[in-house]
Amino acid sequence: MKSIIKTFVLLSCVILLVSCSGANDGDSMYRIVFLHHSTGGVIWEGDLSQVDPSIVSENPKIKAQIPLLFSHYNDNGQQNYSISELNFPKASPYGWNNYPYDYYNIWVKNAGNKAYLKEPTLEILTEDYNVIVFKHCYPVSNIVPDAIAPDINSDIKSLQNYKLQYQAIKEKMHEFTDTKFIVFTGAVQVKALLTEEEANRAREFYTWVTQEWDQPDDNIFIWDLYELQTEGGLYFKDEYAVSSDDSHPNKTFAGRAANLLFDRLIDVIENNGLTTSLTGEKL
Repeated sequence: MKSIIKTFVLLSCVILLVSCSGANDGDSMYRIVFLHHSTGGVIWEGDLSQVDPSIVSENPKIKAQIPLLFSHYNDNGQQNYSISELNFPKASPYGWNNYPYDYYNIWVKNAGNKAYLKEPTLEILTEDYNVIVFKHCYPVSNIVPDAIAPDINSDIKSLQNYKLQYQAIKEKMHEFTDTKFIVFTGAVQVKALLTEEEANRAREFYTWVTQEWDQPDDNIFIWDLYELQTEGGLYFKDEYAVSSDDSHPNKTFAGRAANLLFDRLIDVIENNGLTTSLTGEKL
């Protein structure tokens, strides 16, 4: 009888060890999600002509540059990184708006374990992902003059409102210490679609984000798309855009940006962003 009990206990331990081993294997996947709309989608797709042909031939089924670079990195570095993309927010029911107000509205004002208008809150996203990357579409640069009183609950695109909303978003992200967040500086527009006043306000906001809002030694990191687009100017350079009246990135710019974003992502994951600049260049 004792022999049977010992055998049963031994068998139970083996099953438990196997189960635990399986759970650990499943948890070893390091998951990244990229929240975006159209400009982000163009960068996600990138330009495969700017990738080493051997990498492309090794992964013929992957047609977008960002996931292709991750697949190659996993194969050669024995890493286990998984990156996926997500339109956020969706066109319906929330609406196709991803400006500071909208992240504040979904993640701070309506925080919790229940989706808001079918959009995942940070409580939900952080359960599934180790890294959350997010950005704004280029109309974020249409910043109007400040009103007399700032209002965190207003969707008016003003500097005062943006700063209040960004401070609240930062405090919320700090609650999730095991998650890393990568924030794009906002996309800007070509000169034909942005007044000089709007362009100056956009530069003021993005400078505030990189020099004041961002702080060292926390779980939030910057990727400076604005600097790549403008190269020190006020507008998205026409030669990097689809055309002089279309502020989406062209394929050549998207390919370069995808390479730099990939480098920045890897550096943030593995070195807390210490070996690349905010634009992703190696230091």
